Amino acid sequence: MGLDDYGGGQGPQPDVLVVTTNDVPGYRVQQVLGEVFGLTVRSRHLGSQIGAGLKSMIGGELKGTKTLVQTRTQAMERLVEQARARGANGVLAFRFDVTEAADVGTEVCAYGTAVVLARE
Repeated sequence: MGLDDYGGGQGPQPDVLVVTTNDVPGYRVQQVLGEVFGLTVRSRHLGSQIGAGLKSMIGGELKGTKTLVQTRTQAMERLVEQARARGANGVLAFRFDVTEAADVGTEVCAYGTAVVLARE
């Protein structure tokens, strides 16, 4: 597996800049458009649940890393789509929230504040 299988985030020169900070050096917030989020729920198949249960007893890295990266990437892409649709070119205070969804899968929510940024 390559670096992209375990990493994530934006590529170079994104049209909507997503940052975890409350400001961006060299830019000022021209307008706050409000909260945006991207949500996805992924279910696990029976084989992976059994394998994860066995792995948790004997130790070692669980085999869901690539799927979790894909899930987080999808949630982030949905957040960016929503920000773009509102006219934003930035998302500040970006975060992920991950929860179990009634024992059927994992819910991943990407959220932040959509803004219009201007260079200083």
